[in-house]
Amino acid sequence: MNILVVLKQTFDTEEKISIQNGQIVEEGVEFIINPYDEYAVEEAIKLRDEFGGEVTVITVGPTRAENALRTALAMGADKAVIVDDESLFGDEYTISNVLATVIKDRSFDVILGGNMSVDNGAGQIGPRLAELLDIPHVATITKIDIEGAVATVVRDVEGDSETIEVKLPVLVTAQQGLNEPRYPSLPGIMKAKKKPMDRLSAQDLGLDAEALKAKTAVVEQYLPPKKEAGRVLSGDLDSQVKELVQLLRNEAKVI
Repeated sequence: MNILVVLKQTFDTEEKISIQNGQIVEEGVEFIINPYDEYAVEEAIKLRDEFGGEVTVITVGPTRAENALRTALAMGADKAVIVDDESLFGDEYTISNVLATVIKDRSFDVILGGNMSVDNGAGQIGPRLAELLDIPHVATITKIDIEGAVATVVRDVEGDSETIEVKLPVLVTAQQGLNEPRYPSLPGIMKAKKKPMDRLSAQDLGLDAEALKAKTAVVEQYLPPKKEAGRVLSGDLDSQVKELVQLLRNEAKVI
């Protein structure tokens, strides 16, 4: 079974975000595999171990994104591909088209990715990529079982669950609860250094960067306003309720 994983390198979720001149400051920041994509990598390795075959991890990003791929290789993935051509960096439209070009001539049974990235939370890459590859797509999965050419998938539906049967090949995106990602072992880290990693550019892929120019643009970035200190009401319960109602009506203006 050939399994592909599309992943993204993102800020460590514990990093403090700083903005200067409307741009997020990356200097000195720790980058990691997008947490939702970690679930995808783990599930891909489990499927490979069960059915045989190989796992290839793919990303579009700057040279530093190689670290995320090396982590995935240390976890147990077999191969990696990075498109590190700045002319191909863009929004979800751009990235999904680049990934589709990388994948379209490869043999695969399952493509896994994270449900969304923790930096922008768009959740568009999976559906867009599946559409471009003309294969089924199931989002927010928490379980997947494969028998023959059919996958039985359980997906999270706003706190409930839904079970879907779908023919392979299929693209699924991982939700929290799918598995518990493993930590790379020391032997795995050493082996990862020798595993193959392809580096591709627009020329290698035969892509016209101008034709894949982003369809959207970020016009402003800013931090949320600081929260003001809370207010503690005093007095008997009836007085507190009356004061609270007045505050909600006259100050918060929510009733």
